[in-house]
Amino acid sequence: MVNFKTPFTLVLLFFISVFTLKSQVKHHYQTDFSVENFKERRAKIYIEIGNDAIAIIQGSAGIPGFSVFRQTNTFYYLCGLETSHSYLLLNGKTKTTSIYLPHRDEGREKGEGKVLSAEDAELIKELTGVDNVFGIEFLSRDIVRTGLIKPPSATIYTPLSPAETGNDSRDELLFAQARTAADPWDDATSREAKFAQKIKSDFPSVIIKDLSPVLDQMRLIKSKEEVNLIRQATQIAGLGIIEAMRSTEPGIYEYQLDAAAKYIYYVNGSRGDGYASIIGGGTNAYYGHYFHKKDVLKDGDLVLMDYAPDYRYYTSDVTRIWPVNGKFDKEQTELYNFIIAYRDALFRYIKPGVTSGEVLEKAAAEMKQYIVGKKFVKPSHLKAVQEGLVFKGHFQHPVGMAVHDVARVRGTVKLKPGMVFTIDPMIWLRDERLYIRIEDVVLVTETGAENMSAFVPTTIKEVEKTIKEKGLTEFNPPVTLPFKDK
Repeated sequence: MVNFKTPFTLVLLFFISVFTLKSQVKHHYQTDFSVENFKERRAKIYIEIGNDAIAIIQGSAGIPGFSVFRQTNTFYYLCGLETSHSYLLLNGKTKTTSIYLPHRDEGREKGEGKVLSAEDAELIKELTGVDNVFGIEFLSRDIVRTGLIKPPSATIYTPLSPAETGNDSRDELLFAQARTAADPWDDATSREAKFAQKIKSDFPSVIIKDLSPVLDQMRLIKSKEEVNLIRQATQIAGLGIIEAMRSTEPGIYEYQLDAAAKYIYYVNGSRGDGYASIIGGGTNAYYGHYFHKKDVLKDGDLVLMDYAPDYRYYTSDVTRIWPVNGKFDKEQTELYNFIIAYRDALFRYIKPGVTSGEVLEKAAAEMKQYIVGKKFVKPSHLKAVQEGLVFKGHFQHPVGMAVHDVARVRGTVKLKPGMVFTIDPMIWLRDERLYIRIEDVVLVTETGAENMSAFVPTTIKEVEKTIKEKGLTEFNPPVTLPFKDK
């Protein structure tokens, strides 16, 4: 019989429990960023809020049913912790960070495994580099203890922009809020607004300031670790598109290309998708965010696919368009080659110190020369190309933790190394209700630009060769359900 009171046995049990705990933690804590990475990010916030203010960041709420929890991008960005109903308190005066967590739910852990909680304070400090870990009930107490909520300089910073929690982006979340606000029967208030109201209600003397602009500028320049994750997400996105190309033939459904890409995403460790796939055959592609994916792909049509995974809290944004029957016809060839040439021209002028406007102006000037002497099958095609030369949307949006990532790269913003965004040359054939574009992910380097999605087939020769290759799954004809209603 073991004597559990001997010093040796107690020490042994302690190390066994620590080893067991850490072996389970690998399922509940990230391994892509170091403690130093998170400390550096939080240090930037201390500088921005100053010595006389505090910042409070609210984590994601719990999720209903059997959905898998995903932390908000902001909370994850600052500490990497994936526990629901968590809070961060950053003290500008002492330059210290505290995390506030729910207490252990042993019944839940029996079914799900380890969930990091307030009882894991020492482990959480080791993992995240924060200074203190407390139960959630101590947050109000510690806000007062900072001594920074007394007039006249009582300021609390908190993000007021909607939190991203997966396959969503700031712009789409704001549109959703606007649609809710327009419904007189729905008085739902955003979680961020409720949190700010709660702070103001509990501490009426404080001034609430938006932390979102600070966080947005931090996220605009990607670290080498972030670039690595975006690169991996881009590789997975590209492989998904390649598999969809291989699976394409007349008679299959748009949703079957989605299935081909999803298999690639999951087999390569993605959590899911970074946004709902845009897969449109024929005139369906005319709608920039066509999500229905219900139609059969037809011989003679083009199919457009825009899709990327949610990979370790980062995503990508890659688009290709190709012929359903595997062969570009004359009209398609003329227009598609213009798009490729435009893409290449845009890349030639991307480098640190320039603006999107300068890139677009120089690329457009080059493309004006490209079309000199070029003949198009239809006059309307030449018109579409000429309209494309004055369109400013070919230089698009940042990419990172969200597909339409925060902050801006357009307008008067000068490009800097570490920025990641998309180049998205496009034209509309309005009388035919057709839309042709490709999209690539750009990393601004010290000397120029890297096309992170360059490996995805682009030229007509590459695309047609890929379509001929055998895919993982034969989709045509679709699998017949044995008990489908007649």
